[in-house]
Amino acid sequence: MRIGAVLIDIDGVLTVSWRPLPGAVAALRRLRAVGLPLALVTNTTSRPRASIAAALAQAGFPVSAADILTAPAIAAAYLKDHLPGARCLLLNSGQITEDLAGITIARGDDLAPVDVVLVGGAGPEFSYQALNRAFGHLQGGARLVAMHRGMYWRTSDGLQLDSGAFVAGLEQAAGVEAEVVGKPAAAFFATALAHLGAAAADSLMVGDDIESDVLAAQRQGLTGVLVKTGKYLPSVHRHASGTPDHVLESFADLPALLENLS
Repeated sequence: MRIGAVLIDIDGVLTVSWRPLPGAVAALRRLRAVGLPLALVTNTTSRPRASIAAALAQAGFPVSAADILTAPAIAAAYLKDHLPGARCLLLNSGQITEDLAGITIARGDDLAPVDVVLVGGAGPEFSYQALNRAFGHLQGGARLVAMHRGMYWRTSDGLQLDSGAFVAGLEQAAGVEAEVVGKPAAAFFATALAHLGAAAADSLMVGDDIESDVLAAQRQGLTGVLVKTGKYLPSVHRHASGTPDHVLESFADLPALLENLS
């Protein structure tokens, strides 16, 4: 087969705590050199696309904001399409309002009812008071929209708990089901492919999360590549719900794989 486009997760694949993983910059430069269409697709909710692009460029990656699709940007598009004009309570760690342009976000001191509880990435903001406020809105009929439901991610200090654990808790407590808009949602991959003008059958997804990145992409018809960096754990790999099409030690090995697939 010949790969016509590549989707690449960022955290745990290209970087950890925004520091490049060994060989990742050189590998991405090789993909650029051969003109392969690519997009960086991330559930990162700690900073907007422009800030992500600036951090990656400073680290040596040849990317711009136009190459990046984030869960917050996808969430904004989803809300505009499905719940236009909705008032949202945002529960997130990091400043992402730039990627939520056009979405009405309730102020922290505004106790009026909201239409949506919008959950991003976890951090100190996920206090009992904040979660209980979200729970109250859900009891009052608000919809729960999650940018992703990842349970953890890897930083320079090791694995850190993410918002998936809190989303599951809110679902159980309020008796609701979250509408997930980031990976592994099918719409996320469809949006990324449309952004590149690529077909799933000709595209490849590289990630460190076997379920949300790799197997989710394979269910949408893409070729899945799991890398053993970032949040990768052998035990999770063994007990996964499926088998990746390819497994690499790191993103640095991707150019060689692409050559073999050509």
